[in-house]
Amino acid sequence: MMLDLQPGQKLARGVARHLASHGFVSIEEFVPIRGLRVDVMGLGPKGEIWVIECKSSREDFQTDSKWQGYLDWCDRYFWAVDTEFPTDLLPEDTGLIIADAYGGEIIRMAPEDKLAAARRKVLIQKFAVHAARRLQALRDPGPGR
Repeated sequence: MMLDLQPGQKLARGVARHLASHGFVSIEEFVPIRGLRVDVMGLGPKGEIWVIECKSSREDFQTDSKWQGYLDWCDRYFWAVDTEFPTDLLPEDTGLIIADAYGGEIIRMAPEDKLAAARRKVLIQKFAVHAARRLQALRDPGPGR
């Protein structure tokens, strides 16, 4: 199964494992609003919301023009890259996670910019609905899915 994953998906898997070690649950390819799809959204034990964008190459990073739009949808924003990625390209006022398919490590903690309570409530509800639908689709991939 690991052979079928793209480089960014492998990073997302490692990031999800690392977040889980800190008590977070996560969803990959989450859409907070139309037009934005984050690679990984983590929901922490105190309701904190982190967005992690996984970049597998210099080109992948340089062609991403939407990332600043994600800042309004999280308390902390991180990049996740592998050990070969030129991290000097990444903005210093964002978080940094070095990861592979099996785990990760926070190298630079992202600054905190807390979401408004109303937005947090909407996001947590959307997160829960999205997670439940994915689980249901795994259990019953039948008609209507």
